[in-house]
Amino acid sequence: MIHEVDEGLRRLLGECGLEASGVEIVFDAPTRDWAARRSAPTVCAFLYDIREDATRRGSGAGEVYDADGQLVARRTPPRWFDLTYLVTAWASRPQDEHRLLSQVLSCLVAVDTLPARLLTGTLAELGLTVGLDVAGAATDVPAAADVWSALGGELKASLGVRVRAPLAGAVTAVAPPVTEGLVVRSAARRADGQADPGRRLRYTEVSDPGPQGFAGPRERGPAPARRRHRGDRQP
Repeated sequence: MIHEVDEGLRRLLGECGLEASGVEIVFDAPTRDWAARRSAPTVCAFLYDIREDATRRGSGAGEVYDADGQLVARRTPPRWFDLTYLVTAWASRPQDEHRLLSQVLSCLVAVDTLPARLLTGTLAELGLTVGLDVAGAATDVPAAADVWSALGGELKASLGVRVRAPLAGAVTAVAPPVTEGLVVRSAARRADGQADPGRRLRYTEVSDPGPQGFAGPRERGPAPARRRHRGDRQP
């Protein structure tokens, strides 16, 4: 799911014309050594915090059907996570960096969610809304100054971007539907001494299958001869 959120953000920023103008979009950690190797204008979206939104945790399981409407699996509810990115712009001059950062800000604040057309993988399969919050006040994540200190770099203008995305639940396959009935065999042997091959009871789609649920009435063999008991009168 995390790499799918990365791809959604990259596509969204790409639609703003960044890549067309020669600006790279990367997800690297902006350390001091990394910054020294940069030679082209770059927008960096560094993921530094991942936290579950426990208030949205569900229970139970949903059903998954195939194209024919057959139940094929059961899936546990998705878990929701907040992914927080530190978005920065890198260029040869501060003015160019601010211009890039302004372009990124205009692009991100124009939407409240990652558009469905930009989602891939499980995010597209689930069909759920992936929320997007830009430069909002987040009291439960590390401050930008602490992030820069941990990276070993100098404080730099940045945007805090939070994406709220679902992690697909576990899928458990179910057994295929029953299409044939049971095989009924008799313990008695046939007249030729061979074992009874048995008879398969088949299900059928009828309006009133009856209590047995099988196709038609069962065939009955000849009635067994009546056993004679002591005291029976002779004819």
